Amino acid sequence: MRKKTVRDIEVRGKRVLVRVDFNVPLEEGRITDDRRIRESLPTLRYLLDQGATVILASHLGRPGGKVVPSLRLRPVGERLEELLGQGVRVLEDCVGPEVEEAVRNAPPGSILLLENLRFHPEEEANDPEFARSLARLAEVFVLDAFGTAHRAHASTVGVARFLPAVAGLLLEKELRYLGQVLEAPERPFVAVLGGKKVSDKIGVIQNLLARADALLIGGAMAYTFLRAQGYATGASLVEEEKLPLAHELLGKVQQERVRFLLPMDVVVADRISEDARVKVVPVQEIPEGWIGVDIGPQTARRFAEEIRQARTVVWNGPMGVFEVPPFAAGTRAVAEAVATCPGTTVVGGGDTAAALERFGLADRVDHVSTGGGASLEFLEGRELPGVAVLLDP
Repeated sequence: MRKKTVRDIEVRGKRVLVRVDFNVPLEEGRITDDRRIRESLPTLRYLLDQGATVILASHLGRPGGKVVPSLRLRPVGERLEELLGQGVRVLEDCVGPEVEEAVRNAPPGSILLLENLRFHPEEEANDPEFARSLARLAEVFVLDAFGTAHRAHASTVGVARFLPAVAGLLLEKELRYLGQVLEAPERPFVAVLGGKKVSDKIGVIQNLLARADALLIGGAMAYTFLRAQGYATGASLVEEEKLPLAHELLGKVQQERVRFLLPMDVVVADRISEDARVKVVPVQEIPEGWIGVDIGPQTARRFAEEIRQARTVVWNGPMGVFEVPPFAAGTRAVAEAVATCPGTTVVGGGDTAAALERFGLADRVDHVSTGGGASLEFLEGRELPGVAVLLDP
């Protein structure tokens, strides 16, 4: 999917509103992971080099349409200053006369950060007047927040009705890699899906059944499929209401050429704790009362073998409760296989990206998507509202 980008439109000396995704994790006012800020830098540096006045708009957290002091964007502005090596003016609001005056008086080559968009309920409601107020600040709109491109909000869809709207360099990169996965993957194409819920991945599974050569299923979602096959799953997380759908998907697998691999063995624990009792069992022998917390070593080897032979890999969702060290081996094995795969490797989802960071492997994959829900919807084959409104080439 191609859209016009910031390189395809005149921005020299213009006021440019950039929707970024600075929704970063904070602990006591300190940013614990600045990757989303760092990923925005190529677009921002390009605009600054063109002498544009850059106006940044982002949300942070879920303030529910009211001002929450702990969710102000000042820590983000301070970190951005450090990364860019130039001043960033953080404003007290995102719309209104004072904001308009500050933007009007900003010299070319300067950068301003608007306050949290979601302090205003009109943002998530895609209120046209709120969108118009944002649009009044600029002459060009750049969407570089892939993580919010699946939301029809005022700052993603609404503003595009009033300004020429193009993709930023990060969004362009997201569309290129994820588009390649769906439209022209080099084969073998292997998809690795994990996480807690089958319901989160139904659309992805259905869309990839006819596209991928192999689907590898791990994480808690695997237990819903195992239960649908008639296995006892102990106290493992199972979506009981999704069992009929899991059974239906297993039937569809038989009609496609895709290899659908579920765990052969699993790590089970008597509780989710670092000092839990742990053992490895075949999937047919999960004890009553025990919880599946990771894929087993035999499954990890099989998954790794499939991944290393692939020419295209997409991975979304960890293989278990990797945050607890005794339950991390399966996710680590998959991460290492993806990192050493000679083909194109694309990773999506916040937990999956966090696992790569934890294992020190994030810089050894071709693309780590900044959008969790957006990447899932894209892989489902759904049109993202924020992308649809951008100018076509």
